[in-house]
Amino acid sequence: MKSFSGKVAAITGAGSGIGRALALALSREGCHLALSDVNAEGLAETARQCEADGITVTTANVDVSNKQAVHKWADSVVKDHGRVNLVINNAGVAHAGSVEGSSYDDYDWILDINLRGVLYGTKAFLPHLKQAKDGGHIVNISSIFGLFSQPGMSAYNMTKFAVRGFTESLRQELDLEGANVSATCVHPGGIRTNIARSARMDNSVQDLMGGESNDQMQASFEKLFRTTADQAAAAILKGVRQNRRRVLIGPDARAADWMQRVLPTGYQTLVTTALKLNRRKQGGTHASNGNSNL
Repeated sequence: MKSFSGKVAAITGAGSGIGRALALALSREGCHLALSDVNAEGLAETARQCEADGITVTTANVDVSNKQAVHKWADSVVKDHGRVNLVINNAGVAHAGSVEGSSYDDYDWILDINLRGVLYGTKAFLPHLKQAKDGGHIVNISSIFGLFSQPGMSAYNMTKFAVRGFTESLRQELDLEGANVSATCVHPGGIRTNIARSARMDNSVQDLMGGESNDQMQASFEKLFRTTADQAAAAILKGVRQNRRRVLIGPDARAADWMQRVLPTGYQTLVTTALKLNRRKQGGTHASNGNSNL
């Protein structure tokens, strides 16, 4: 897909972050938009900004974990716009907690949104994409955590590794079919969005991370977020134009990809060693603070 002008794009999670940035970037190129989110206020604001570019924008409050709702939305997008060319399954959430400490409900929650949401969005729109005379493309958002794992992130890792495998399999099937539809898997590193602040964090992760509070851990994560949502959107759309199978966003994602390739299992020792050192450092800090209060 070399041009987005006059095309129709459907984006989930369009009320903020990368989803909003993608919507704005596409609207500036003359692409019509079908936007969805569970955040009605954020979604309305994204639509308002995009409509200023003179393109057609439709919105829908869609919970991507609801299969029937996603399929209904896909049908309405084609009814309202006449076709769909680009589908970006962007909606996602995060959960931090140990395997033992996290509940089944925690795992079900993130699986429903991060994995089944991508599955539903892909299957609901794929038949419509194949019917588009000017071709179609599916973009599924994985993560840097779809490239390598980290303790305390098993739920998130599980969903993002699965999105990667699902999308890579889909792309091969489309290649074998000679279809006019393609697929790209995206692996963002730390992006300046609100995902860290909206993440669910089980208390069990505090012990793994050296006793830091949830607020401290969120603040630490946010310091690592160096890539803007606009930069992420630009990289994703460039990847679509080039029909790339994988898009890495940010120096941290490229570093993680390199580390996993060079040390496919050894990287785990590096991660745990670094965290053990941090725990010792935190323990020393707590002891020092305690002594100063005597």
